Amino acid sequence: MQYLASHGHEKTGNDVIFSWLARYQQAAAAGADAVNGTVGALLEDDGSLAINSVVDAALRVAPAPEFSAYAPLKGLPSFLDLAVTLALGDHREGLERSGVATGATATPGGSGALFLAASNFAERGDAVLLRDRHWGPYAGFLKGCSLEAVTYPLLPSPESDDPTMFARGSFVDQLEAMARKQRTVMTWLNDPAHNPTGLSLPAESRRDLLVAFMEQAMRHEHVGHTLLIDAAYHLYADEPHGWAETITEVLDTGLPWPENMLICFAVSLSKSHTIYGLRTGALVYLHPEPQSVGRLNDVMGVTGRQTWSAAPRIAQHVLSELHATSEGGEAWSTERDRLADLLLQRRQAFVAACTARNVSINPTHDGFFAWYECDDPVAVAEACASRHVYLVPLSGGVRIGLCAIPLKHVERVAQALKEAVEEGA
Repeated sequence: MQYLASHGHEKTGNDVIFSWLARYQQAAAAGADAVNGTVGALLEDDGSLAINSVVDAALRVAPAPEFSAYAPLKGLPSFLDLAVTLALGDHREGLERSGVATGATATPGGSGALFLAASNFAERGDAVLLRDRHWGPYAGFLKGCSLEAVTYPLLPSPESDDPTMFARGSFVDQLEAMARKQRTVMTWLNDPAHNPTGLSLPAESRRDLLVAFMEQAMRHEHVGHTLLIDAAYHLYADEPHGWAETITEVLDTGLPWPENMLICFAVSLSKSHTIYGLRTGALVYLHPEPQSVGRLNDVMGVTGRQTWSAAPRIAQHVLSELHATSEGGEAWSTERDRLADLLLQRRQAFVAACTARNVSINPTHDGFFAWYECDDPVAVAEACASRHVYLVPLSGGVRIGLCAIPLKHVERVAQALKEAVEEGA
């Protein structure tokens, strides 16, 4: 295949999540009483796709031109304003009043926001800092932009006696090593409602991480520092705008914002508004200098133009209109709360079932997933699949898609994990 470039030859294999979904679908089609814990979309307890009825109704009455017309390259202004509000919540006004400038670029989903960051905030050949348990496609986004990944532990080691959920020492050590050999330092942090574990950092850990990052930027004033919060699931979390609150509190203590530091939010409307296929999201960025934010608007708009042209228009328009009134926002919120309650009931039942069976799952608080840490994830997933419980083996453990598992099957999943462990899988 001489027509395929060398970097194209490196793209092999199928996405592991979709591979295990296919196995579930094959079992179900053959008549098995199978449990689907593979997908990353929220399903109702009857197995149908959970859809926010308020968003669906608003889409169906939108004017035809809003479906067919291009959006502006950077996004509809009303949607960009909404994206900033979705990222910062009630803390937006206080941050802007304190001198923090905000901007945003519309993207095709949260994945588009991650691509913008990978493409523009790290020099080619640099490494980007991730937690050692992270969403698998991160590696593809980075590699596609000629970047590497380095990691630090998701949680402190048991020997550290650290009561927080943030491995500060390892985080700072990696930042320091990167700053000594790179012109740019960037870290991606999927929080709250981390994929694949459901972990959400408490306020103390958020503050510790932010202060550590700011101090590191001040120590290396000639190295660009970017903290990207992947907020794909944040509107299903108990503290959806915890990061905006933490940023506000840290600035209120008088800690200066380093000029060489940028904070970004990768916002996805797929989960929060149940419009996965409409591919709507945004990269939101914060910096004290308005001219820097203005320059970023240009850079991101050009990058989008050269990659996907413009992000889809219809959801930008509909959601901007929906959230423009208190009635629309409250109607969306009521339906979102119903869907969030599905997740809460399943998570509480799963944690209780695992505790009763002495199955040691990772701390899990919010969002779509839970996580079983193990040395041989494939063996555990295969043992569960032999019981027609289908989960996803990833690096370091097995992802349990609570978003897809009906409440009545939660205990069955815990039992399958227990038996898999007892068999030595």
